[in-house]
Amino acid sequence: MGALCIALAAIAVVALSAGGSPRPESLPALVHRAGPESIFEDEVQLHADPAAALDLLRRLGVDRVRVYVPWAALAPDPSSSRPPPSFNASDPGAYPPSEWAIYDTIVRDAAAQGMGLDFTIGAPPPLWARGPGDPGHPVHPQWRPSASDFGQFMRALGTRYSGSYRPLGATSPLPHVGFWSIWNEPNFGPDIAPQAIDHSKIEISSMLYRNLLDAAWAALHATGHARDTILFGETAPAGESVDGPGEYGNMVPLRFLRALYCVNSAYQPLRGLAAAQRGCPTDAASSARFRDEHPALFDAGGFADHPYSQGLPPNESTPNEPDYAELAALPKLEHTLDTLVRVYGASTRFPIYSTEFGYQTNPPDTESGTLSPELAAEYLNWAEYLSWRDPRVRSYDQYLLVDSAAGNFATGLESSNGTPKPGFYAYRMPIYLPVTSTTRGYPLEVWGCARPARNVRLATHRPQHVRIQFRPASGGLYRTVRTITLTGHYCYFDVFQKFPGSGSVRLSWSYPHGPTIFSRTVVVDLH
Repeated sequence: MGALCIALAAIAVVALSAGGSPRPESLPALVHRAGPESIFEDEVQLHADPAAALDLLRRLGVDRVRVYVPWAALAPDPSSSRPPPSFNASDPGAYPPSEWAIYDTIVRDAAAQGMGLDFTIGAPPPLWARGPGDPGHPVHPQWRPSASDFGQFMRALGTRYSGSYRPLGATSPLPHVGFWSIWNEPNFGPDIAPQAIDHSKIEISSMLYRNLLDAAWAALHATGHARDTILFGETAPAGESVDGPGEYGNMVPLRFLRALYCVNSAYQPLRGLAAAQRGCPTDAASSARFRDEHPALFDAGGFADHPYSQGLPPNESTPNEPDYAELAALPKLEHTLDTLVRVYGASTRFPIYSTEFGYQTNPPDTESGTLSPELAAEYLNWAEYLSWRDPRVRSYDQYLLVDSAAGNFATGLESSNGTPKPGFYAYRMPIYLPVTSTTRGYPLEVWGCARPARNVRLATHRPQHVRIQFRPASGGLYRTVRTITLTGHYCYFDVFQKFPGSGSVRLSWSYPHGPTIFSRTVVVDLH
């Protein structure tokens, strides 16, 4: 992958001498590589009809479905201050069978469809697992979640989905779940509180999360998941860097990570009182044990981030916010993680997993930072191209499938009535041209993916063919100017293609014995 990045960088330099496109004699061969896997999340659709939702996502070419598992949704008596008498929280049989039912169904249906799952475990905790001093916030019941109780809950989950657990009355064991992520947005007050105390000077959420992560790691390893992919982080990309975050606000992610690894803003280990207040080693001797005592921080399968771009183009970061972790700031996040582990003598280079991402559209969402549906579709493809370019990015996520009826956080590919938005077609068959204007006779880079083709290729063992099509600006029909043959376990390609003049470019692919589908169109200008 390093050689590929060097080659692409060289191409970009050549492009500057040719009005935005490389000279014909400098063109590389067709570039194929796997790129990031596709992760998708929509809890409402998945819970309403798991089999139908999974079938649609499979036909869209999704690799893995993110399943959010709120602790309190499974725990017995979640609104009580005490757990039930004699409750064995590490035994999956001690939890209400009716609450397991939806997750059992999703796991079985996903196995039948051949789709991967990402079990993300998180807030809220049951009332009886919250820590002292709970102010009883009516909306955010996640005060100081107990790590020991969480560890027992994770043992129950790990046992149930170990691949060998057979629920009472079942004729066969439940399938194995082999992909986990620990706690959603721990730098976000609605998921862990308090975020910070003493006028927001002392980071508490990092300490709470470190304890939760340790407990989950031990529980999963004890229940047959030592070889699974276990992610940590799941960080929100932004936060309050001035006058915040307080107890229920949002801590900027890189500050959260520094406190998680017990270093200051200069990446020097905390000592004395500053360390003790954050649950960190107070001297060099205890710091030497930090790596062994917190193995997930050094040995996890990857770091999960929610790199929302705050309505900006995918290649731009929010100005004057050095501790954000938006899509354009992923190289900085990667560098931060590399620096943090080196403090303790480790050389881990965590893969980065995007596990929640999308663009809010107006209509129907009228919040600030929303985009037109057409621009959002373009940005989705641009964002995926940038993800493909970064060899450390292992997934590209889409959240949601269908907008809520209320119209808030409208990142769905379909409107609330089920009508596809432009993003639906952009997601199903991405296309992106980094440069759209050049001198006549010179080629343009065309990057794309026929997402459903991968699953068809795996099912039929037959190569799939994607057509690059062109229509002149003067009008007429689209015609195919190049056919790309996809082989292997990927849908992506990157080529340089000459066009006869100005016009519109799109991709085309046909389902076997089914319809032909198209990407969005991109206008090119040749002069």
